[in-house]
Amino acid sequence: MTGVIRDSSMLLVCEAHGVSIDLAPLQGLWTVEQYLKLTDHTRCLAEFSHGNLEMLPMPTQRHQMILAFLYRVFFAFLQPRGGLVLFAPLRLQVGPTTFREPDLLLLQRADDPRAQNRYWTGADLVLEVVSEDDPERDTVDKVRDYASAGIPEYWIVNPIDETITVLSLTDDAYASHGVFRRSNRATSALLEGFSVNVDEVFDAS
Repeated sequence: MTGVIRDSSMLLVCEAHGVSIDLAPLQGLWTVEQYLKLTDHTRCLAEFSHGNLEMLPMPTQRHQMILAFLYRVFFAFLQPRGGLVLFAPLRLQVGPTTFREPDLLLLQRADDPRAQNRYWTGADLVLEVVSEDDPERDTVDKVRDYASAGIPEYWIVNPIDETITVLSLTDDAYASHGVFRRSNRATSALLEGFSVNVDEVFDAS
């Protein structure tokens, strides 16, 4: 079974046993288990919200090089402290009927029970590298979703304007810990002592 995006209207065609099936009429009707099975058995990059599949673009080289650099920096900080950091694709459940695919997600304890094999049920920090196809997905929609899931910190790494925005959860909403630009070091409110050189992040590509 393979998943294919046919056009900009986000129609989804799955091919199973040589038969193409248009899944667009099912938008709004998908169940959590159907979404999980679809993404278990296809190469589709898809998020899920309230019965709808949200297809993700294929990452660019620049996106992946920025992500690879950040993964190495977070790993070097967390691994000696007993933490766990992983990268997409790995599903994160942020609500009863909502799943996201953060570019980076971490827990301060590797034995945290939220780190389940099929998908995580929570995280201490998530990071997204903004995609040019739909910046609001990372800068608006996921701000809402990650806050409602109670994730303490959200990093928005934006190659478009070369900024790193760090949001820290206060009560039920995010507040800005800082917007970091070239010549700055981006810091974490959650991870004491962690910082990363913004120039090095965007020069990684």
